[in-house]
Parts: sequence; structure tokens; C-alpha cells
Amino acid sequence: MKKVIVIGSGFSSLSASCYLAKAGFEVELFEKNDTVGGRARQLVKDGFTFDIGPSWYWMPDIFDKFFADFDRETSDFYQLDKLNPAYKIFFEDDTITIGDCMEKICTEFERIESGSSKHLKQFIGEAQENYDIAINKVVLRPGLSPLELVTKETVLKVDQFFKTISQQVRKRFKNPKLISTLEFPVLFLGAKPSKTPSFYNFMNFADFGLGTWHPKGGMYEIIKAMKSMAEELGVTIHTNSPASHILVSDGDVLGIRSNGTNHLADYVVSGADYHHSETLLDKKYRQYSEEYWDSKTYAPSSLLFYIGFDKKLNNIEHHNLFFDTDFEKHAQEIYDNPQWPSNPLFYANFPSVTDASMAPEGNETGFFLVPIAPGLEDTPQLRNQYFDIVMDRFEKLTHQSVKKSVIFKESFCVNDFVEQYNSYKGNAYGLANTLSQTAFLRPNLKSSKVKNLFFTGQLTVPGPGVPPSLISGKLVADLIIKEVNK
Repeated sequence: MKKVIVIGSGFSSLSASCYLAKAGFEVELFEKNDTVGGRARQLVKDGFTFDIGPSWYWMPDIFDKFFADFDRETSDFYQLDKLNPAYKIFFEDDTITIGDCMEKICTEFERIESGSSKHLKQFIGEAQENYDIAINKVVLRPGLSPLELVTKETVLKVDQFFKTISQQVRKRFKNPKLISTLEFPVLFLGAKPSKTPSFYNFMNFADFGLGTWHPKGGMYEIIKAMKSMAEELGVTIHTNSPASHILVSDGDVLGIRSNGTNHLADYVVSGADYHHSETLLDKKYRQYSEEYWDSKTYAPSSLLFYIGFDKKLNNIEHHNLFFDTDFEKHAQEIYDNPQWPSNPLFYANFPSVTDASMAPEGNETGFFLVPIAPGLEDTPQLRNQYFDIVMDRFEKLTHQSVKKSVIFKESFCVNDFVEQYNSYKGNAYGLANTLSQTAFLRPNLKSSKVKNLFFTGQLTVPGPGVPPSLISGKLVADLIIKEVNK
């Protein structure tokens, strides 16, 4: 039986481990932290439960397909509820509520801009076509060659790789609130809408067409499900076990060193940060230079606050976006001229609004996220300064006072992403989805310098986000299975 060592235990690592174990490999997984989950870990404090990483459950079909590959269903592990409304967007003078079906969303668009629902239906129809192509054709390819992008479907859409989301949205909608609503999924997933190929509007179908869901108990329920499935399949999981070196002899991978001991294997898959993974190799075996990594466009980092409130809050939904400031300016301060934002957009998540298990009775669990450029200076003073900015605006826009109701607050920012996840420049979501970083132009799943060394996760194929990470694990497992069956 061939043995595989997997580094890291985020979505992509757990996914790869499950597929490899199912295919008959002996799999050992090494995680540096004391719990599995990578960026999707959990904070439980004083009866409050927080997902400290991903909090949006989009593309339920991808999760369904993943569990179906092991003859299981998501419902075997967790209860999934569709949120209605999906989310609420706060502007300076109005709020937009995104309902749980196209009919409700169209009504809301009409309220803001007469005639816009017709354009919306057309836009989402095209986004759905792109979603079908992306999910069933493009993302399931391992990014080894430009020809993978050439299918009879993508050839007809080739112009959409050279036009941008921003152009497509602004051609159809004039109201800045509607434009921001349609451009937001891209901004949070890692690039300016004016730099993201319009083909990626399939995210808008994921949003409006498939809806926003919540696993009861939080996103960590998915990690728990994957961990128990991996162990059932025979995967051995080691926590508190950082990989300090990837062992190579004459260009062949031998295994890893962890906690001073060498662990040998036929294959190694790293789901840790790609740049960090390469630093575990002797220099001659690294594929990409420091200049290469420095030249890439990264998805944002984040300043996060996890707050326990001693009362129920008013005028909020489970997911809330605060777009009462200049969307374009904040995007520039992330991507064009990296700096702490002068007037940030932010996101607030209150899972206890729909899921009583997430907070003690009569209390509220709050998670606030400010997208920021990776690599910024991160100090306690800056965190406190932005906490005050966010709380002041939150109070004003939701018409309530909350600062005195804060039982505790924990924060997480650039330094924590580096320290806990070895994240390059403290990025939160990997590499941005720009044209020059799409598919085969991303860092490879397979090392070009070390035989039987592979990589998975959001810095490689297919890209950032939870569903792509599940797919990334499957793609790398498929490559290894093919190698063995040659």
C-alpha cells in the first residue's frame, strides 16, 4: 500500500485525505495547530460559538457532490437551513434586503431602479450558464495546460475572459447601490471587479440563484464531518505536529520532518500555504522565487472581531454588509495603493439570529470583518482604532447602542494569519482571480522539481473559497491516483 503524508487540515487537505484513503492509500495528516480545520477553525467562549474563518455557505451543490463521492449526504452530518433573507446591505440612506429567491430579489431591484429586474434576470441567466461551465467543466481540470480551458462551451465565452465583471454590471445597471450589490462577491473573493474576468459572474448565480445557507452549529460542522469521514476511511490525524522540513533525495520526495522526527512516505501533499510549503524545501527544489510571490495579486487579508453581546441586537440579519462608504476607494486601498482603509466597508455576521445554539439565551454572537490589504502593519492600537470606527458606524446604521453590551471581544488580523496559518503576507483568501492568475496560470498542483510532491488549497487550482478548496483536494488526489496507475 502506497503511503501519502498530507500537511495541514483545512478543507483542501481533508478533502484530499478522504479521496486518497478511499482509493486505498495509507494516509497520515499533520496539522500544526491543536485542532483541525486550518482557517476554518472555531472559537467557543462563555457559551458563544464563532466560526473564526469562512462564514458563508454558498454553492451547496459542491458540498453535496463531495459527500456523495463517499456515498454520504450532508444531512448525515449536519442540518442545513436556507437563510431568508440571505443578507442585508446597509447604505448611508437605505438598506437592500436580498431574499431567498429571484422573485424577491427582482422586487427589491425594481424598488431601487425601475426596469432593473429585466436586466437582472438576463444577467443571472448568463451567470448560470457560466456556473454550469465553470463547475462541470473548467474547475474540475487540474490546471496543467492552457488547453484545459478550451472546451466547446468556453470557446463561445472567450470574450468573457477579456471583459470584466465591472464592465458587464455597469453596462446594465446605473444605480450605484445595485452595482455594489452585484460586485461585492468578487471583491470579497479577491480582486477588484474592474480586474476580474466577467466569466466569474458565476458567483452572482451562486449568490442569487442558489442562495445562502447555514449549517446548524456553524461552518465548523463541515470540518467535523470531514474529519470523522477521514478517520472512518482510515486517515491518521496528528495535531500539534507542524512540518518543519519536506525531505527530498535526488529529486524524489521522501516524507517530512515534524517535531524532530522523520516520517517517510511515497507521496507528500501540502495543503499549507504554498509559499510557506516551498520554504520547507531546500532552495534548489523550490519552483517559485521570492520575486514571483511578491509580484502576485493576493486576495485581501482581514481584520476580524469576535464579540459576545449581552443582549439581542435590533435591525440586523444573519449576514450584513455595510456599504455606507465609497466601495471603489476601499478597493483601491486594498489593491492599488495598499494601506489601512480610510473609510472601510465591513461585514457583520450574527449566526445567533437564525441559530440559537450559537449564543447563550438572550445574547448575540457577533463576528465583524474588515477586508484589508495583505502585508500591512498590524498593531493593537490599529485594531482598537478600527474597532471604534466599526462600532460607531454599526450603532449609527442600525439605530442602537451596543458598545456597553460587549461582554468580550477577541481580534484576529495580519499577524495572526502569519503566525497561525503561515499565510503569505497574512492574506486571508489566497490568490486573487485575475486573468493572469486563472487556471493553468496559478501555482501548480504538482511540483515541477520534486517527484511525488503535490500542493493543494487556495493558492493553487481552482482558487479561493470553500467550495474550490474541496475541489482542489479532489484534483490533487486524482493526479496522485493517476501517477500510481500509470
